[in-house]
Amino acid sequence: MTVSTFPYWRLSGFYFFYFAFVGAMAPFWGLYLHSLQFNAFQIGVLMSLLQVMRIFAPNVWGHIADRTGKRVAIVQLAAVVSLVAFIGVFWATSFWPLFLVMSLISFFWSASLPLVEATTLSHLGERTERYGRVRLWGSVGFIVVVVGLGMAIDRASVALVPWAVLGLLVGLVLTARVIPEAEIARHDHAHIPLREVLRRPQVVALLGAALLMAAAHGPYYTFFTIHLVETGYSKTLAGWLWALGVVCEIGIFLIMPRVFARVRPETVLLATLVIAAARFLLIGWQAHSVPLLLGAQLLHAFTFGAYHASALALVHRHFTGRNQARGQALYNSIAFGVGGTFGSLYAGAAWDGLGAAWTFTLASVCAVFAALLFARRGRAPKPLPT
Repeated sequence: MTVSTFPYWRLSGFYFFYFAFVGAMAPFWGLYLHSLQFNAFQIGVLMSLLQVMRIFAPNVWGHIADRTGKRVAIVQLAAVVSLVAFIGVFWATSFWPLFLVMSLISFFWSASLPLVEATTLSHLGERTERYGRVRLWGSVGFIVVVVGLGMAIDRASVALVPWAVLGLLVGLVLTARVIPEAEIARHDHAHIPLREVLRRPQVVALLGAALLMAAAHGPYYTFFTIHLVETGYSKTLAGWLWALGVVCEIGIFLIMPRVFARVRPETVLLATLVIAAARFLLIGWQAHSVPLLLGAQLLHAFTFGAYHASALALVHRHFTGRNQARGQALYNSIAFGVGGTFGSLYAGAAWDGLGAAWTFTLASVCAVFAALLFARRGRAPKPLPT
C-alpha cells in the first residue's frame, strides 16, 4: 500500500481509544476497586484478569484471523462484546460477580491489540519504522484520560471511573468500524511451521524476556497510583506523573526510526531491561523524593516506548506472512498474559506483607533476570557484510 493511501487516522483513532481505555483502567481501576472495600490481594486478582485472558484468548483469535484473513472483523466483534459486557460492572460490585464480568470483558478486549498491530504492520509493508508515528496516538489517548480523569476524581468521586471507561469503549467500537482490512503478504518463508520458529534460541529468549519484563511492571500497573496516594500525593498529581512518563514515550516513538537506523533492536531492548531494573528501585524506595520520582517517570520513555518498539520489531522479524497474527498473539499472550498475570498476582500477594519498597524490588529483580536471559541468548550474530 502506498504512503498516500495508508489509513493513518483510522488506525491512529483506534490506538487513541484503546490506550485511553488503558489510561483509565491501569491508574484508576485499582482505586475504584479499593473504594468498594476490596483488599490488596483481591485487587491484584481482579486487575490480573485483564492479563489472564491474554494468555490464551489472543491465540484463539489470532489462529482464526490467520485462517480467515478477517482480522478487522474480529476486532469489531470484540469491541462490541467488550462494551456490552462492561455494562455489568454497574451491578457487579462484590468480588465474584465482578470477577465474572471482568473475565468476559478481558476475553474479548484482549483480542483487539495483536490483530490491530498485525494489521498496521501489514499496511506499512516494508516501512515498519513508521509504526511509532501511528502508535504514538495511543500514548496521546492515555495522557488525555489519565490527566483528565485524575483531576475529575479529585474534584468529584472515584465513582466516575466506570462511566469514563464506558464512554471510551463506545469510542473503541466506533473507531474499530472504520479500520480497513490489510492484504496479508504471502512469502515463501511464511510457510515455515510456527513450532519451528518457536524453537529458535533468539525467539525463546525474546519471549522469555518479554514475560519477565511484563511481570516487572506488575506492581507499577496495579499499585502505582495507590502507592503515590499513600505517599501523600494527590490523585491529580498522580495523573500528571503517569502522563509525564507517556509524554516521554511519545518522544521516543518519534525518534525510534532514526535510532534503529544506527542501533540494532536487540541492543535497544537489552538496554531497556537494565534501565527498568533501576527505575523500579527508584519508585519503590524514593517515591517521597519528587526529583527522583520525576526521574523514574522519565525513564518510562525507555522501559515502555523504546522497549515496545524494539520488541515489536523483533516479533515482526521472526514471525512473517501467515504467522504474523499468531506471532503477535503469542507475544501478547506470553508477555502481557502470563507475565502480566504473574506480575499482578505477586504484587497483590506481597503488597500488604512486604510493603511498597520490597514489592517494587521484586519488580526490579524480574527485569534483571530478563536482561540476563536476553543478553545470553537473544542477540543474534551480526550479519556478514555483503
